[in-house]
Amino acid sequence: MHLRQGTFSHLPDLDDTEIAAQVRYALLNNWPVSIEYTDDPHPRNNYWEMWGLPLFDLDEPDGVLAEINACRVTFPRHYIRVNAYDASYGRQTTALSFLVQRPADEPGFRLDRTDSEDRRQRYGFHSYALDDRPGQRYGS
Repeated sequence: MHLRQGTFSHLPDLDDTEIAAQVRYALLNNWPVSIEYTDDPHPRNNYWEMWGLPLFDLDEPDGVLAEINACRVTFPRHYIRVNAYDASYGRQTTALSFLVQRPADEPGFRLDRTDSEDRRQRYGFHSYALDDRPGQRYGS
């Protein structure tokens, strides 16, 4: 199962050339770029760990790719995504967000059903990755 999250989630994984093209597009639009990572990709987990600080004042995507590769080396079994922010509305707005790395084995999610008052049924997601401790969720 592939996690479907971000702008290009239903396309095949992007290679470094395609990632550089998307980062170049963001930089041409004056959107600062940041890199985030997590080992808990739950659909409601919007707050991933940030890799360094947002990258301002870049003209070429080489600096962003260097940071992506450093994050990949440090966290080889985590999800890594790139975000680009548009401040033209007077507030920070995510203009572009896409995954640049995913673990080799994605365990997936389980749909849990709970019966509540008046026979109402409520549903929730449970990630199989959460059965293991943080940092050990995608094997060794």
